[in-house]
Amino acid sequence: MNDVDFIHAFETGKFPPEQFNHKAHIKLAWVYLDRFDEETAISKTCVAIKNFDQLHGDGTKFHTTLTIAAVKVVHHFRQKSKATTFDGFVAEHPRLITSFKELLSQHYRKNALADPKAKTAYLEPDLLPFS
Repeated sequence: MNDVDFIHAFETGKFPPEQFNHKAHIKLAWVYLDRFDEETAISKTCVAIKNFDQLHGDGTKFHTTLTIAAVKVVHHFRQKSKATTFDGFVAEHPRLITSFKELLSQHYRKNALADPKAKTAYLEPDLLPFS
């Protein structure tokens, strides 16, 4: 599925829920960052995932801090990337898929993301800022 079809399917609720895994979450951030500035990409990613959770879940799975952190991490790596496609980007930075929790552990203390506040409001990193 190309990026335009991916975004359209996701935003209209036609993306198969069983395929919305971590890699799809990272792709969503990548595609929005390809088209918008970081702030807009964060907003669009949050809205899209909240809506997706309402359509295909019970509306309780969205995690504000994880979603914003994912966009910020993807943005960081995009600035260093020469890739023009998502697959090329992931090939350059496979840790975004294979070791994402480890990447976040450089920015957040062990239990910070488990804090109930982190689910509903963005918590700034308590170890290392993203920028």
